[in-house]
Amino acid sequence: MRLAQFAVPGLGSRVGFVEGDRVVDITAPREGIRGVVDLLAKGGTAAGVKRVIRRLRGSTRRASYAFADLNRAPGSRVAHLRIPIDPPEVWAAGITYRRTADFYSHATARAEGIYDRAYESERPELFFKATASRCVGPNAPVRIRSDSQLTAPEPELAFVLGRNGDIVGYTLCNDLSAWDIERENPLFLPQSKIFAGCCALGPVIVTTDELRDPYQLELTCRLWRGGQVIFEERVKTSQLKRRCDELARWVLRDNVIPVGTVVSTGTGVLLPDEHALREGDQVEITVPQIGTLVNPVRHG
Repeated sequence: MRLAQFAVPGLGSRVGFVEGDRVVDITAPREGIRGVVDLLAKGGTAAGVKRVIRRLRGSTRRASYAFADLNRAPGSRVAHLRIPIDPPEVWAAGITYRRTADFYSHATARAEGIYDRAYESERPELFFKATASRCVGPNAPVRIRSDSQLTAPEPELAFVLGRNGDIVGYTLCNDLSAWDIERENPLFLPQSKIFAGCCALGPVIVTTDELRDPYQLELTCRLWRGGQVIFEERVKTSQLKRRCDELARWVLRDNVIPVGTVVSTGTGVLLPDEHALREGDQVEITVPQIGTLVNPVRHG
């Protein structure tokens, strides 16, 4: 099942599920269901969410909207896709692909150092990434830090946690990062990672009953500039060293994690420095089983 959030003029934010090429509106304020986080809180697991949706789907006649019509730039006068979940927290993992450890070691001129040790360690690199107010959804702009000259997209598979830390679904994440700030000093990592418009999620959440094997996916990232693709690279999630359930256990360890928290699994696609993001660029991330997340780029 695919879950989505969208906005309709005069109605505000809505929650729905994708049925064929349409999005069925199952918003139910009287039952406390105004968004995907509410669905997860009520259903708990992917199976529980599916039961809630079936009940809501059959309880009354429901409006539906063409997905293609919603997949447009957001605006107050048009119906459009929103971020697929308003996450109370977003956490992210780093150095989960071998190529990432090698890339960072080379970029920092270290033959072997903290990135290699993070890759080999039992404990993964995990960091707090964002809150809902710092995140954007499909077709909304991501941001370049005003004090960064080398901000880059980091396209990633992400998962969503339900009750009791169960993984209930998957989405795509752009973990935007100011690499020059992190390279200056690893202690500057939070400033490299956390700022307004630093995280894009979408276009939908695919629940675990539909996407059963997250390690058989191919993720493609394209960077558009001036109407042309100037960078394109692919990675297979089978190359992930850290599995989703492993990352979930570490995030939950001695930690209070709210329902609807998103955890991004790390990137295996590394943008060359010469293609650092610019105003007017567009980042496109695709996994066929989930969809395509498109975001224009703006300065902070």
